[in-house]
Amino acid sequence: MNRLVKAIIKEIPQTLFRVHDLQAIGFRDDQVRYGLIKRAVAAGDLLIIKRGLYALAPEYRKETLNPYYAAQIINGPSYISLETALSVHGLIPEAVYTITSVANKQARTFDTSIGYFSYERVPQKILFSGVSREVDNFGYAWMLASPVKALADYVYLHKKDWTSSKELVGSLRIEIEDIYAFNKSDFEEIFDNYRSKRVVSFLKGLYTEIFK
Repeated sequence: MNRLVKAIIKEIPQTLFRVHDLQAIGFRDDQVRYGLIKRAVAAGDLLIIKRGLYALAPEYRKETLNPYYAAQIINGPSYISLETALSVHGLIPEAVYTITSVANKQARTFDTSIGYFSYERVPQKILFSGVSREVDNFGYAWMLASPVKALADYVYLHKKDWTSSKELVGSLRIEIEDIYAFNKSDFEEIFDNYRSKRVVSFLKGLYTEIFK
């Protein structure tokens, strides 16, 4: 373990950190810092998540690394959505191995040492409308789409002409009881947020079915 890793363990509390964090603890010389990073990565003590973003190897972390928090740091502003959000909400039975988010930038993917992260672009007026701020047990915050917003994003990206719960039950295997437990306010918050006629038809159709 080189002196950079020892300093990170001692002085940097967060699970993810950037170059400026390393500069702040005394590693200001670019060549020295780069050499220490290179050796730490080769030894398996330090992980490069993407250029300029790092994490300690699991055995040296003070806290569990939250992949949903990491998703916001890797490419933000963004929020967890689509199948990942539906899984977090306990609505779909399948295990989800890709962390999928929606961002206001072009679609991108990051295959990293801490997981595979996918980012989609969904045109909307306000990116975080219908999104809640979640905080884990270690105090790390991340943004999560409501079930209704996650489905609206899904309909847009997969070009689904859905207008009722029938498709949600048949295609995504969401339980009808869970669909009918959706919050009325979640619909109302995002009704005017999407430009897609397909999404608007889906939201209005499902809303009418549930709250008629």
